[in-house]
Amino acid sequence: MRLNPLLLRSTLVGALGGLLFGFDTAVIAGTTHQLTEVFHLSAGALGLTVSIALWGTVIGAIGAGPLGQKIGGREALRIMAILYVISAAGCALAWNWPSLLCFRLIGGLGIGGSSVLGPVYLAELAPARLRGRLVGLFQINIVAGILLAYASNYAVARLIDGGDAWRWQFGVATIPAILFALFLFGIPRSSRWLVTQNRIDEARQVLVRMGTPNSEAELKEIVDSIHLERAGQTEPLFQRKYRLPIFLAISIGMFNQLAGINAILYYANDIFAFGGFSGLSGSKQAVLLGAMNFCATLLAMSVIDKLGRKSLLLIGSVGTAICLAGVAAIFHAHSHQADLLWLLVGFIFFFSISQGAVIWVYISEVFPTRVRSKGQSLGSSSHWIMNALISGLFPWVAKHSTAAPFAFFSAMMVLQFIVVLLAYPETKGVSLEQLQHKLGID
Repeated sequence: MRLNPLLLRSTLVGALGGLLFGFDTAVIAGTTHQLTEVFHLSAGALGLTVSIALWGTVIGAIGAGPLGQKIGGREALRIMAILYVISAAGCALAWNWPSLLCFRLIGGLGIGGSSVLGPVYLAELAPARLRGRLVGLFQINIVAGILLAYASNYAVARLIDGGDAWRWQFGVATIPAILFALFLFGIPRSSRWLVTQNRIDEARQVLVRMGTPNSEAELKEIVDSIHLERAGQTEPLFQRKYRLPIFLAISIGMFNQLAGINAILYYANDIFAFGGFSGLSGSKQAVLLGAMNFCATLLAMSVIDKLGRKSLLLIGSVGTAICLAGVAAIFHAHSHQADLLWLLVGFIFFFSISQGAVIWVYISEVFPTRVRSKGQSLGSSSHWIMNALISGLFPWVAKHSTAAPFAFFSAMMVLQFIVVLLAYPETKGVSLEQLQHKLGID
């Protein structure tokens, strides 16, 4: 099925939340040194400054599922857009450390909500054979946002020489956040959500407008798969029949962070400083990491529906484990620092073609429609809780042993390889409704 204009526009707008997601999570990397000086932060306080947004994402991810089911993904995403605007403007104008923490927490609510609502909205719009690539646009926008944040940080650092550079680095996100809020008024509701509200005629119209070849057959399949919602019933997520999807969502969310990806992204400038790079040079190297992240994610999106989710996870586990072990060795021996950049670039490549590309697609696929938003919230919550813990502890652990975090991350990738090999099913090319049969959760 070809992408008709409305499907393409809806996919791009829905995925735009990922760009703000990526920007808001990575922009902190360029500000850590200045924030430490301006607010006289200890290693622990710096960890809190970085991780406070992530605790907001946990709350946002938990609350977004029920909110999305109640008012629909499109309307819920509009709320997330408003939170992004408030956070970006507030951080730029923060008058003291507590106010900065408050606005970063608000931004975290938007990030967490988007991490749930964006992929679910896209998964419910996309035809089965294109779902991996279309939902993967959310991840592409995340890495584009990360690259934009690093490039913006570097540009601001070159243009503004003074203590207020961090304000401009935070404030830049206000522009895309406002655009996101406006664009959301030009896309339709999800046909699957409309069916859960017994708005069958509207759902049919959306399918027709989206260019679905056989809209009546598609509508019947959707209606049959969500009969519980149509009857006005609710179903709890934590049941024995959902034990496999629950395990998959929690484990993939945790392993995504146990790779150390966001600790590296958030503290990229500090890590390069540990390796002997200057501040401006560290900002430049961070841009290179962001560029590799973006290019590798594009590569992954082109093959995710061909090679499959499981194969990419296995390849990435091996590559990330080797690169992380190399970084740990450099910091342990205090030698070969020139290789640090290339090992981190290699890590970013293997992460981006595996966990980075697969996580949001996979979580959005493994749950049936009647609990998909709840399942997405669960997987996102495990991801963000682990992210907050690791990002909050990283400065303290690295202060005592720079090599230790990377050795730990490498070991976790070895464990991930074993778990994925033994427990993860392949989901490529299977419709959301057919996947319920495959997982035994009709």
